[in-house]
Amino acid sequence: MNPRQTSERDADQRPSAANDAVALAERSPPDPGTAAVRAVASAAKAAAPACAAAAGPRRWTGPLVTLTGGSAIARWLMRLAGWKIAFNGLPGRQGVVMVYPHTSNWDFPIGVFTKWSLGFRLRFWAKDSLFKLPIVGHWMRGIGGVAVNRREATGLVGQTVEQIRQARARDDWYWLIVAPEGTRGYVDSWKSGAYHVAVQSGVPVGLASFDYATRTVVFTDFVEVSGDADRDFALFAEVLQGRRGKHQDQAGAIRLRR
Repeated sequence: MNPRQTSERDADQRPSAANDAVALAERSPPDPGTAAVRAVASAAKAAAPACAAAAGPRRWTGPLVTLTGGSAIARWLMRLAGWKIAFNGLPGRQGVVMVYPHTSNWDFPIGVFTKWSLGFRLRFWAKDSLFKLPIVGHWMRGIGGVAVNRREATGLVGQTVEQIRQARARDDWYWLIVAPEGTRGYVDSWKSGAYHVAVQSGVPVGLASFDYATRTVVFTDFVEVSGDADRDFALFAEVLQGRRGKHQDQAGAIRLRR
C-alpha cells in the first residue's frame, strides 16, 4: 500500500467514543449472535448522536488527502485574474463544503475555475431554473450540478445522505458544495439542508471563502460537526471570522435556519 492510499484510508476513519462503543458492543463475547449482545449494540448505536453532541465540534487535525490532475490552464487564468488558492488537501473522500459569504455573481466563475485548478470532483446544489436551458443545463450537470426544487420538499437531504453512504461503501468520492445563504443578498440565517447532510452522513464540513480583500480562495479549514447546531455554528463563525465577500454588507448571519 502506498503512502497516499494509507493517508486516504486513515482520513476516512474518524475516531469517536460512540463508534468505539458500537464496535465493542458488536464484538462482545461470548456469542455475538445472542439477543443480549444485539441489544447492547443497538443501545450503543442509539447513543452515538448524543455522544457526538456531548463531545462538541472540533477542527480537523488529521491527515489530508492531496488532489492531483488539476488544470494548468485554469491555474494560469486564476493567476492572470489576480487570484490565488489556499488549499492543503481534503480530510477524506466524502464531505460537505459550505462557501461563505456569497455576495456576488462573480463567486460562481471563481468557484468553477477553482474546481478545475484543483481537479476537484464535486457536486453542487443549484436552483432548478438554471437547468431548464438546454445548453446551460447540460453544462451545469457536466460540472457536478444538481437541480434543487426550492418550491417543495423532494427528499433531497435523505437522497444525498444515502448517496454519500453508498460512496463511502465503494471508497468513492462524494463532496457536496453549497452556498448555504442561498442568495447573494443579506439573510439572517443559513439554509439547513447541507448541514443536515453532514450530520446525518457523519462527514466533515469544509468552510471555504472567496476572500475579495486578499483575492484568495480560502479552502483550508474543516470541522467535524457534533449535531449540536448552536455549538457547531459558533465554531463556523470563529473559523470564518474576517473573510470578506465582494459586497461585505450583504454577508449573512452565521446561524442555522430553524
